[in-house]
Amino acid sequence: MEDKQLLRYSRQIMLPEIDAQGQIRLAESRVLIIGIGGLGSAASIYLCAAGVGELVLVDFDKVDVSNLQRQIVHGENDIGRLKVESARDRLLALNPDVKLILIDHALDQEELLQQVQLADVVLDASDNFQTRFAINQACVSSRTALVSGAAIRFEAQISVFNSTDPDSPCYRCLYGENAATDETCTENGVMAPLLGIVGSIQAAEAMKLIMQIGQTLQGKLMLIDILNMDWNTAILPKNPACPVCGKP
Repeated sequence: MEDKQLLRYSRQIMLPEIDAQGQIRLAESRVLIIGIGGLGSAASIYLCAAGVGELVLVDFDKVDVSNLQRQIVHGENDIGRLKVESARDRLLALNPDVKLILIDHALDQEELLQQVQLADVVLDASDNFQTRFAINQACVSSRTALVSGAAIRFEAQISVFNSTDPDSPCYRCLYGENAATDETCTENGVMAPLLGIVGSIQAAEAMKLIMQIGQTLQGKLMLIDILNMDWNTAILPKNPACPVCGKP
């Protein structure tokens, strides 16, 4: 690393669990973020600031004024722009050393699998079960670690599904094919800081996976209620009968 990079990341490098080797691992990593809304905004900002080498941003939506309450990577002047382009400008202003790859359309199954295979870690910041199931399937097929987050109203959940470990559950172990009808922030509302909390945790879990430090949320489901400020963690076992990761 150059002197400028050593200075930029010095507060991170001084942590003995990370050190220079951990920072180098970050710089050599590629993270795929699907959804640049509330969760993706916070996650992308912290991953960019922390020095991840490549960020792949996937979102086909445009910035709307109603997004600005919680999607902090976008601003007033970005209304009407593609979210990936708005995010690119904000992230490059934050850290020009990070390489950004933009995908401004919905990924079909083949393209999704290709992008997941290229990534070291995938962040699911989407807002519907169909997309989450597809991302999970691709991650299991390619044995790529998945950091999943979801938030609505005052409640959220976060977990890590690490298909590099045969004992890890996957997203389908948590939700079956007949999962409840999708609930969105558009229809039900959400408290703005909740998205920042969850997106930041997703970024932290991704960094830990890349740097191979600490304990992640693999095999656990973190449940957050910020209205009552309750944080709970439930054990999430692998489902042997899971149609995606279970034994055939």
